Amino acid sequence: MSGLFLTLTSLALAAQALPSPQTVDPHAGHVMTPAPTSAPHDPHAGHDMGGMATPAPEDPPSAAAPSTAALSGPAHAADAIFGAEAMTASRHLLVVENGDIRTTAVVIERLEAGFGDGPDAYVWDAQGWTGGDIHRFWWKAEGEGDPHGRLHEAELQALYSRAISPFWNLQAGVRQDIRPDGPDTTHAVLGFQGLAPYWLEIDAAAFLSTQGDLTASVETEYDQRITQRLILQPRVEAILSARDNPERRIGAGLSSIQAGFRLRYEIKREFAPYLGVEWTRAFGSTADMGWAHGGDRDGAQVVVGLKGWF
Repeated sequence: MSGLFLTLTSLALAAQALPSPQTVDPHAGHVMTPAPTSAPHDPHAGHDMGGMATPAPEDPPSAAAPSTAALSGPAHAADAIFGAEAMTASRHLLVVENGDIRTTAVVIERLEAGFGDGPDAYVWDAQGWTGGDIHRFWWKAEGEGDPHGRLHEAELQALYSRAISPFWNLQAGVRQDIRPDGPDTTHAVLGFQGLAPYWLEIDAAAFLSTQGDLTASVETEYDQRITQRLILQPRVEAILSARDNPERRIGAGLSSIQAGFRLRYEIKREFAPYLGVEWTRAFGSTADMGWAHGGDRDGAQVVVGLKGWF
């Protein structure tokens, strides 16, 4: 019994010597961010502050203008180093290689047949050029005939064309009229051709014949794209004369106007058949002369044709 008592006593003393277990904190390891405090009350909250002008920021100081000395000097400073002769040749080579490119083009504006009022007829109207950006030789040709091959009239122009602006050319030269039923006539030509604002193509010229007859023509047209390949082209041409010319059946003043629309489809950019309508009206003495020779004062035709270039 004494041995059992001693054993129990030893276990009791050992239990008292062990440290007591600590209570586990359920929030151990959590970051305890302090609770937000309420913002102080704004005494101007809800007030309309629109009446108070906000001062505009001041503009930064402007840079000083360059002195006159910085803008002065020779037109070609390199001449003083390399010599005027060498630099003149160099500048000419620069123009040739970077701007004065020689090109040649032929444009068939109208190659068509007309059906309607008056006799059926075919018409051609073409032009082309060869030369550089500034100076070109320009030619124009147009005429009219009947389906049986008989030529009514034709005209050829040989022109010198000079660019006077990025969109306009001044043209001068000669024009030769060919008429099987009358005398051929030669004219001096002075005109201009180019692109007006809103993409209006204008071709205007004055003609002075060897008989002293002064006439003029103004032609304008515009390409209205409906799609990338379908294009509607309005066209107007007016003929004017300074005096009556019975040989050509042209009266003084506004002689005639042609106006029409052509709807073309560009199968290729260089090849476009079209269908259209054109109205012609003669005025004043021109209408009287035409009427005296069995013609009409006005008329309309349906036209079928082709436009192309290469």
